[in-house]
Amino acid sequence: MNHYETVAKALAYIRQHALQQPSLDEVADYVHLSPQHFQRVFSEWAGVSPKKFLQYLSLQHAKSILAQSATLQEATFETGLSGSSRLHDLFVSIEGITPGQFKSMGEQLQLKYSFGSCQFGQYLVASTDKGICYLHFYQHPEQALQELRQAWPKANLVEEQTSMHGHVSAFFSNALTQESGKIKLHLSGTPFQLKVWEALLRIPEGRLCSYASLAKSINQSTASRAVGTAIGSNPIAFLIPCHRVIKSVGGIGEYRWGSERKMAMIGWEAAATKAGEQSQSQYELNFLSS
Repeated sequence: MNHYETVAKALAYIRQHALQQPSLDEVADYVHLSPQHFQRVFSEWAGVSPKKFLQYLSLQHAKSILAQSATLQEATFETGLSGSSRLHDLFVSIEGITPGQFKSMGEQLQLKYSFGSCQFGQYLVASTDKGICYLHFYQHPEQALQELRQAWPKANLVEEQTSMHGHVSAFFSNALTQESGKIKLHLSGTPFQLKVWEALLRIPEGRLCSYASLAKSINQSTASRAVGTAIGSNPIAFLIPCHRVIKSVGGIGEYRWGSERKMAMIGWEAAATKAGEQSQSQYELNFLSS
């Protein structure tokens, strides 16, 4: 059995037993490796540790439960966690918000959404009356809509293409002009997340930045990991250019919507910048906190 098959088997086991919160020793025993060896093999192939992968699955399941108007206690029980404090810590460490804050997100807020496509694939875009609040690339539209509901569990979702969505389409096709207006962003996040996302907007088009350099730019040089988590929580693909951040030691780095798409975006921007087809100043993005 090679490492790929080992990791695939471990991933399947963790998915099937996520509600039982299997320990590292349990999963390692299932694939017949020592815990230390399994930890190293899994991290190399999956890009995250077994614990982080399980936490991600648990968080997504908890979010889907909370989106159905469940209580925090019910979400904790259904996720297989030992107590509500663990659910609280999980949300804070990965999402940067508490379960209660997630549960109330979008309350009494109307979101208009529509589906679109561009050179990087199909996407779902949503906006409030203040600006674009969500832009995700997807493979399956039903799953994309479910993820939007999970991100804004209390919002009233209306399928309607707005002029803001048209600006996004124009942006992707290089047809956005000063006369057509600027793209406005309406972001909801922690103060730290907002600071990181603002820093991403300052990376010039066609340029790349390391996680460490981005952390240093916001005076958080010792918080590269926290910066990486905030980058991974970016709710607006491409417009907030988290694809311009790469590893300082080489390699493209992780990307929420796929490393291949990230490489395509970097290459497209480099070519567009060289040809003088776009400039960041021409496509100024307004950053609006909620």
